[in-house]
Amino acid sequence: MTAAARALPWRAVMRVLPTAVRRELGRRDLLLHGAAVTFYAAIAVVPGFLLAGRTATVLVGAERMGHLAAAVEQSLPPAMGAGPVARDLVLQSTTVSWWVVLFAVLPASLYGEGLRRAYASLADVDDRFVGWRGRVAVLPVLAVAPLLLLAVLGVAPVLAALFQEGLARGVLGVYLALNVDWVAVSLPLAWSFRVVDPDPLPWRVALVGGFATGAFVSGFLQGFVVFLALPVDLGAPFGGLTEVGVATALLLWIWLLHLVVLLGHVATHQAQRLRVVGPRRPLAAAGSGERRP
Repeated sequence: MTAAARALPWRAVMRVLPTAVRRELGRRDLLLHGAAVTFYAAIAVVPGFLLAGRTATVLVGAERMGHLAAAVEQSLPPAMGAGPVARDLVLQSTTVSWWVVLFAVLPASLYGEGLRRAYASLADVDDRFVGWRGRVAVLPVLAVAPLLLLAVLGVAPVLAALFQEGLARGVLGVYLALNVDWVAVSLPLAWSFRVVDPDPLPWRVALVGGFATGAFVSGFLQGFVVFLALPVDLGAPFGGLTEVGVATALLLWIWLLHLVVLLGHVATHQAQRLRVVGPRRPLAAAGSGERRP
């Protein structure tokens, strides 16, 4: 029987996919993998933002970036003081030297290493030079990061205006932010499923999986904004040390975000294996990489 004859139609794949994902996750410690990627993300997030912000300043000018920074402050809830922090981070990224940008490439690229290591472990793929391959694979994402950042910042003035015009307009603002974030995160996710992943998916599957995962990530990010609106003293569990509480809360949210990303990665791979292999062979036998015994 040919592979085409064994392949399941996509409708059948969607019916059995939840069971396949649960079975695969039963063999993996997804929480630990998420924590590992969080470590790399914590190192990479600020250097990556500075790199993207400085390059974006070249594209649109410092005055425009300053306007967008002010709009970001106005569009975020004031309860936890996230607006001024976000504004200052954007403004700081517009003035850093190019030497800082150059040095930021290395820590920013560590995120690719973290993703590749997690993907390889989840898929049981043997991968040589996993660190450097992951870092190199994420460089194109860093190259387009200024455009993605401008897309997200560009809607901030609209969001700030909508959020000040009542509940109905506020809901419209949330919907707009949800869709812009969806596109901005889905394209890098699809790239990671195809290029960063040592067991790469076909482009079509990577795009579908990336946008499906990106929809959940985008919703998760809107949930984070709702969290910022809560009147919570983050320093209370840490003896009043607010800075420690803020850092801990951010790490927790980054960890939860990467659980969503890794779950999407597992689900996309399982869907592809079901589609290609069909129900008559073990799901784990269909990976395109070299698997560990």
